[in-house]
Amino acid sequence: MTHDPHDHGHDAHDHGHDAHDHGHHHHVPATGAAFAVGVGLNLAFVVVEAVAGLLAHSVALVADAAHNLGDVLGLLLAWGAMVLARRPPSARRTYGLQRGTILAALANAVLLLVAVGVVSREAVLRLGAPQPVPGLTVIAVAAAGVLVNGASALLFLRSQKGDANARGAFLHLASDALVSLAVVVAGLVMWRTQWWWLDPVMSLVVSLVIVGGTWSLLRDALDLSLDAVPRHIELPAVRDYLLARPGVAGVHDLHVWALSTTDVAMTAHLVMPAGYGTAAFQRGVVDDLRERFGIGHTTLQIEALAVEGDAEAPACPHTEGCRAS
Repeated sequence: MTHDPHDHGHDAHDHGHDAHDHGHHHHVPATGAAFAVGVGLNLAFVVVEAVAGLLAHSVALVADAAHNLGDVLGLLLAWGAMVLARRPPSARRTYGLQRGTILAALANAVLLLVAVGVVSREAVLRLGAPQPVPGLTVIAVAAAGVLVNGASALLFLRSQKGDANARGAFLHLASDALVSLAVVVAGLVMWRTQWWWLDPVMSLVVSLVIVGGTWSLLRDALDLSLDAVPRHIELPAVRDYLLARPGVAGVHDLHVWALSTTDVAMTAHLVMPAGYGTAAFQRGVVDDLRERFGIGHTTLQIEALAVEGDAEAPACPHTEGCRAS
C-alpha cells in the first residue's frame, strides 16, 4: 500500500474523544465558577480596602487596592479567554479561539510585572521618607486580604499545574495573599516598634518573590505563543516512542506544539514498509500518545519504505530520524 506524500491520512487524525476530552488526563481544567467566585470576592475586597485606605489616610492600602483591581482585570481577561476557547471552530478559524488562552496568560504575566513595578517604585520612594502606618486598621484589612486572596487562589490550585492561563490567575491571587501577609507581619512589628522603614522593605522583598514566579509564567507563555514544545513533553522521548513501534524505520518532520494552554497537537511522518501503517496501528499510536504524553491531537503521515530494487526512494529518506541499523 502506498501513500501520497501529501496525504496525512484521516485515520491518523483520530482524537478518540467526546467533544471535551483532548488528553485532559494530566490536569484539571479551570471552571467558570472558579473565575466567577474569584472575581466576586476580589472585587468586593477592592471596594472595602479602598474605602478603608481613604478613611485611614493610608497610601499603602489605597495602592494595594489598585493592585488588587489590576488582578480583578487579569482574572476577567483569563476568564474571557477560557470562554472564547470553548467556541466551536469556524471556516476561517479552524482551531477556534483556543490560542486566546495563551495570549491571556502572556498578558497576565506582563500585567503582574507592571503591578510589581508600581509597588516597588512606591516602596523605594518610601525608603527615603518612611511614614507612620495606621496600625490596627492596616493589620485588619491586610488580614482580610490574606483570607480573600488565599481562598481565591485555592480555586485554581489544581488547574494551574497544567494550564498556563489558570496559572496566571493563581499567581496573581497567591502573590496578593503574600503581599497582604507581609503587610500583616510588618504591621504587627511596626505597631510594637515603630520601625516605619519595615513597610517598604517588606514590599520590596515580596516583589522579588513575585517576579521570580511571574518570570517562569512569562517564559512559558512566550514559548507557547511561539509554538515551542510544551515543557511537560520531552520531544526526544516522543521520537524514541515512535521509532520503537513495530515497522517504523524512520521519523521525520516531528512537530509538537500547544493549541491552547491545555491542548497539545502533534504531526509526524513515519517511514514504514508497505502494509504496516494500518488504521489499527495508527489508532493505537494516537491513543498511546494521548495517555503517555498528554498529546490530544495527533496527525500521522505514513511514507512507504522502499524495498530492494525500488528506485523511487532510498531505504530511509531522512537519516536524522531513522532507526539505527
